[in-house]
Amino acid sequence: MEHVWITGGSRGIGAAAVRRFAAAGCRVSFCYEKHSEAARALAEETGAEAFQCDVSDADAVRAVAAVLPPVDILINNAGISHVGLISEITPQEWDRLFAVNVKGIYHTVRAVLPGMLAAQSGCILNVSSMWGQVGASCEAAYSATKGAVDALTKALAKELGPSGIRVNALSPGLIDTDMNRDLTEQTLAELAEETPLGRAGTAAEAAEALWMLAHMPFVTGQILGLNGGFCIT
Repeated sequence: MEHVWITGGSRGIGAAAVRRFAAAGCRVSFCYEKHSEAARALAEETGAEAFQCDVSDADAVRAVAAVLPPVDILINNAGISHVGLISEITPQEWDRLFAVNVKGIYHTVRAVLPGMLAAQSGCILNVSSMWGQVGASCEAAYSATKGAVDALTKALAKELGPSGIRVNALSPGLIDTDMNRDLTEQTLAELAEETPLGRAGTAAEAAEALWMLAHMPFVTGQILGLNGGFCIT
């Protein structure tokens, strides 16, 4: 039975991934930071184990990893966003985005790597964003973190491939999740109109893409776009 560890698992894409992998018979552990009630309900629904953890905190990540069984698949989904002009974002806000979106991946990868190296196998999936590829006005910090995630994914794929560990990223576009509900209805409508398929994606579609990436044994170092054609590179 594969063991999957998902960060940011209480809502949105993370929760959909918990459901998808649990339904397939995987043992699933997931982390969450704030949404305790949603995490508890999801754990009861799926049989997954929930752990409260801020991925930017190295000690907290190590504490969770210490009680988990060996991790076969790590899904780095935890992330935060910020909308605002570059002239207005504070240094503290900038640092917090990088601490969660980028350094969080550093912490979790370091936590699972000894076991994956010993097994000479493993799969690491990072959830990025199309804004990391093309940039978004008024989301400079968020775009910068996701660009870093893409670069980190490619570098780790080269570094860890000889040890049998695959590293890929899912790069969603407009997805109907709580994070994007902070945008105005007009902005959401405009983004959907700019998308060739004419709609937002769903968290379930993102989870299905993660399942696919997790089970493609000759694919590594790739950034899979899930954006309805909005970003074609």
